[in-house]
Amino acid sequence: MTNDEVVRLLKKAYSDEIETVMNYLTNSIVLDGVRAEEIKESLKADIQEELGHAEQIGERLKQLDEAPPASADFEAHQDSLQPPADTTDVPSVIDGVLDAEEDAIDTYRSLIDAATDANDPVTEDLAVTILADEEAHRTEFRGFRKEYTND
Repeated sequence: MTNDEVVRLLKKAYSDEIETVMNYLTNSIVLDGVRAEEIKESLKADIQEELGHAEQIGERLKQLDEAPPASADFEAHQDSLQPPADTTDVPSVIDGVLDAEEDAIDTYRSLIDAATDANDPVTEDLAVTILADEEAHRTEFRGFRKEYTND
């Protein structure tokens, strides 16, 4: 893989983080019901973390003499994280979060491999750090999923 692959994956990760922020924010607003409160609070807390990831990735792109994607470059992909028509359908939001986290984990693992191949330890370190955050978030939402499955 080349530096072009590192840049491509950084831009993908940046766009994915921004899309995640948008979807977490929307779902944290629209979900209804007593059982939704814990999920809403978790999403609200994670918005800042995901936004921080985007900022770090954007800064890394700038260091590589690239610009992070802007809205004209944006293409949405998180279909399963769209707000549910039934605003009490908390399990669908949990599943959407898990899908988004799996995608992010795959992207950061690919970025680690690409950065290693490109001899880019700074990007590799950034990807490893963010990967750990994404895996922790996945674990949290797997726990939420178990609660709903056991009901």
